[in-house]
Amino acid sequence: MDDIISTRDDIMSYLISKGLPNKTAFNIMERVRSGNGVSDEEAELMVENSVPEWYIESCRKIKYMFPRAHAAAYVMMAYRIAYYKVYYPVEFYTVYFTAKVDNFNADIILRGPAAILDQIAEIEAKGKTATQKEEDEVTVLEVAYEMYARGFEFLSANLERSQAFRFTVDDGKVLLPLRALSGMGETAARAIAEEYEKKPFETVQELKERTRANKTVIEALREHGALDGLPESAQLCLF
Repeated sequence: MDDIISTRDDIMSYLISKGLPNKTAFNIMERVRSGNGVSDEEAELMVENSVPEWYIESCRKIKYMFPRAHAAAYVMMAYRIAYYKVYYPVEFYTVYFTAKVDNFNADIILRGPAAILDQIAEIEAKGKTATQKEEDEVTVLEVAYEMYARGFEFLSANLERSQAFRFTVDDGKVLLPLRALSGMGETAARAIAEEYEKKPFETVQELKERTRANKTVIEALREHGALDGLPESAQLCLF
């Protein structure tokens, strides 16, 4: 493991230590890290400087290599993510799903782990015919399944506590934003959140008038229980 080529910098440093000129070592590193291998002349020079054959063959097979600083940054980022995932799990999931809200299938995810696995299987069964959006959805479904497996739960979006775009922590659970509901666009989510903050809606009709929400948006709210307890209109029935 001490000899293995792990980053592009390793190549230049190693070749210089073997006696190759600095510029030649740099040029070889640049060729290798971009997947162009080494020329016959460079290979002969490496042999003359006691570079082992396995090392030369490795240089010929490499297709791409990170710089050392890039690799170190990835390790640090992975460590930070792991830390929050272990010690602040609910907060971690709210941030993750906020970043992936466009691929969050609320209709499936809120139905629980079994529905998630069925959806994953259905998409994977499509093979190469699956769309990019479906492939991206699988990644989010897997994280949602993991969250359930760790004992955490989702709360469906509601008018009182949900934000427009950000998942939030609510009583130890992950509360969906309005945008996460199927059929809810960015404009509608923003309008509903902003208008509700000014003054809570007293009826569904008022919500429609103040936000100009279309039928699709209203049905999305209704299907997810966000309109429960909210009367359709203020009209009184006298008989």
